[in-house]
Amino acid sequence: MSRVIRRLVTMPVLLGLGVALIQSVALGQAGAKNRKPVSSTRTAATVKSARNGSSAPSTKNGEWPHYTADLKGSRYSPLDQINAGNFNKLEVAWRFKTDNLGTRPEYKLEGTPLMVKGILYATGGTRRSVVALKADSGEMVWVHAEFEGERAINAPRQLSGRGLSYWTDGKEERILYVTTGYRLIALNAKTGVRIPTFGKDGVIDLKSGVTHGSGQQIDFEKGDAGLHSTPVVVKDTVIVGMAMKEGMTVVTHDNAKGQVRAFDVRTGKLNWAFNTIPRPGEFGNDTWLNNSWATNGNTGVWTQISVDEELGLVYLPVESPTSDFYGGHRPGNNLFGESLVCVDLKTGQRKWHYQVVHHPIWDYDLSSAPILADINVNGKAIKAVALPSKEAFLYVFDRVTGEPVWPIEERPVPKGDVPGEWYSPTQPFPTKPPAYARQAITDDDLIDFTPEMRAQGLKLAQQFKMGPMFVPPVVSKSGGPVGALTVGTLNGGTNWPGAGYDPETHTVFAPASNASVAPLGLIEPPEGFSDIKYVSGRAGQAFRVSEGPGFGSAADFPQEPRRRTPSAAPTTPAPQAAGGGGGAGGGTLVQGLSIVKPPYGLLSAINLDKGEITWQVAHGDTPDVVRNHPALKGINIPKTGQNGPVGLVVTKTLVIMGDPQVTTTPEHPRGAMLRAYDKATGKQVGAVYIPAPQSGSPMTYMHNGKQYIVVAVSGGAYSGEYIAFALPSAD
Repeated sequence: MSRVIRRLVTMPVLLGLGVALIQSVALGQAGAKNRKPVSSTRTAATVKSARNGSSAPSTKNGEWPHYTADLKGSRYSPLDQINAGNFNKLEVAWRFKTDNLGTRPEYKLEGTPLMVKGILYATGGTRRSVVALKADSGEMVWVHAEFEGERAINAPRQLSGRGLSYWTDGKEERILYVTTGYRLIALNAKTGVRIPTFGKDGVIDLKSGVTHGSGQQIDFEKGDAGLHSTPVVVKDTVIVGMAMKEGMTVVTHDNAKGQVRAFDVRTGKLNWAFNTIPRPGEFGNDTWLNNSWATNGNTGVWTQISVDEELGLVYLPVESPTSDFYGGHRPGNNLFGESLVCVDLKTGQRKWHYQVVHHPIWDYDLSSAPILADINVNGKAIKAVALPSKEAFLYVFDRVTGEPVWPIEERPVPKGDVPGEWYSPTQPFPTKPPAYARQAITDDDLIDFTPEMRAQGLKLAQQFKMGPMFVPPVVSKSGGPVGALTVGTLNGGTNWPGAGYDPETHTVFAPASNASVAPLGLIEPPEGFSDIKYVSGRAGQAFRVSEGPGFGSAADFPQEPRRRTPSAAPTTPAPQAAGGGGGAGGGTLVQGLSIVKPPYGLLSAINLDKGEITWQVAHGDTPDVVRNHPALKGINIPKTGQNGPVGLVVTKTLVIMGDPQVTTTPEHPRGAMLRAYDKATGKQVGAVYIPAPQSGSPMTYMHNGKQYIVVAVSGGAYSGEYIAFALPSAD
């Protein structure tokens, strides 16, 4: 392991009535042992113990203490100062650029800040720095960063991640986050200095104990384990998931094995670990035939975890096993791949599980935070958990027993013919609620702006295998099929930003990408590249190498040339279509437009008492490539919405979310819009300009009588920035 550079720089700054806080550029912990933290006065009254109650950090107090607002994954705040009547009057209250938080600017800022007692906490920059900002001005109070050397350079999940977590016992306050190098850090929330009594000098090395199938410890410098999402803090426990390298062409199926672990938030002591690939003697091990559990990896929990604190239950949304599109090395249903698993908060013991996809080969990762909802179905009160998904199903279970609230039917699905593959004959299909976005591509889904485009779309589709949901990947052939034409697999439906929930109306608000076209073609990898028999690719085209985290995903601008390997030729990314439907492998554009017709992006309201869609609207401006297309001049095209993952915040009366793409319209200069919808009807009631796409989910809080909305924007040539909006001050 390379030596971690550690140093501490401190500088006092004056806040409020001349009270000094440490502005701590806490680059490690050296020197902190001899420093006594400077006391701090906060802008709100001191909180009482989280155990006794009412004054604990909460959205009810106007705060935002968790990544998803609360442990239930709701993204809900009861604030209503900003409403339909004044949303258009919002002004920029402050803005915070993250360019200098690392070695270079970041163009993929996905964070959602927390706000507790007048201080915002957020991550930013390529070093995943942690910053504390004043809630009324965005002024920096302190910043902390870790220099992790080669460990960070080799990290499978880089950049600033999605945020951090806050803990208090009413006296002490801590910030907990996971570094790019996969270490759990505990900081003093007032100073940004590591907590020396947590773990070893404030650090837990999360790679310790992570193994390959052989049981061998992964390499601490280059081992494939990391995390973008935030730890979850509940009571005196911090729970941490795990993620691996992004991409469809990984080097080995014997990758690191997924784990979820819980630690004591005070000491860092390991409380329990849950294996997402069951070992011999553990429930589910028999779903890995031919002892394949031992030579396969992944099945991490890379998205947000939700917790029912009263019931003492934790809900784990588990991703796919290695690899995404070929499972011939792992015959069987492969628990707990693509399963929602409920475990005991104290022990980590499995209470129940539900596998939403058997033997995953479509990249239907469980990508969203489960939503805990108390609902009433046919006069019966149910403590439910609702799981949004890439496949645009909302899976709803009794969160105590795991029983589906409405029947989920096992239905036959197509069987493929990829050599060596193992196929499940059936897959689960919820009967309610109905799907809220496109799940498959038929002739009726193809582009139809003009008869000529329609004809070209039909002809283009002939090179692919088309079918219903769960049409399996195919071996790509130059004469066809070059792939199985899917939608809602890799990046479809509701992705990592998740959905929101209104506890008053029992309504889930689910964003969905509706044009994420993905041809699933498989090829044999070049010699020496991977031990997986088939990887993602297209016959007749240069082999596409997964370059590592961030490449091709708006993380860096300008893009650096692709590195070459001896057995792989360089390729260029497929151009972005209207709606972003270029897809893996390309070849799905009709005159530069997506092969599928609008709407490209959707926002749906789903009533959980009835299991019905209340309303659905297209979200986002019509893309410029459609608006300005010469073949469409003079044609009246309804608002198409935009494809792409974006998150939302739900308030007393509004659903607020931004555009995932930039446009130039008569109403605004080149940029995007942060939009407000009436949550009862779906009608857009306001929109304010943002200079780049929304790249992190918004949050809201109240401070000194004023409500703020903060959203992360970035992408293209615009580097990461947190922007806070508020209403103009009264004269």
